[in-house]
Amino acid sequence: MHIILQTSRLLLRRFTDSEADAALIYQLNKDPEVLKYLQEPSLKNKVQAHEILQKIILPQYKKNLGRWAMHVKENDEFIGWCGLKYRPEKKETDLGYRLKKSAWAHGYATEAATATLQYGFGNLHLKRIVGRAHVENQASIAILQKIGMMYVDESIIDDCTVKPFIAHQDTWSPQ
Repeated sequence: MHIILQTSRLLLRRFTDSEADAALIYQLNKDPEVLKYLQEPSLKNKVQAHEILQKIILPQYKKNLGRWAMHVKENDEFIGWCGLKYRPEKKETDLGYRLKKSAWAHGYATEAATATLQYGFGNLHLKRIVGRAHVENQASIAILQKIGMMYVDESIIDDCTVKPFIAHQDTWSPQ
């Protein structure tokens, strides 16, 4: 297991090109409530989940970035992912997170996102990290505010109105 980050309650590790990890992605992305504010369809099967691993998640690891599997230390339960992704079309690094419904409202996303920003600025020496949330996703907006990212201005990404937040290496500090 290639662990990237540890917090007091969480382990964040690299996904692998395995059927087991494809099954985790499938379970997470087949829940319509988890995908409610995202512009992507739910997955039909584990084959699609495996394609996401191969085409989207694993290639980011070559840059020491990526969406990392998130597990609760206490029981090793997979609860979602968090991490950084380079978006070449925007020339920016994006903070993202996605959690199973059972992990909502426990502070896990805040904890993982804070550690991810610390990693991005401290270990990768990134200058700027962007996070976005759908304008109606109040929980995600609250997380981005809570972790010290600064709201910029509404914008439209993939035909969806979002609220972008930015953190700069020289001014960000954990809340």
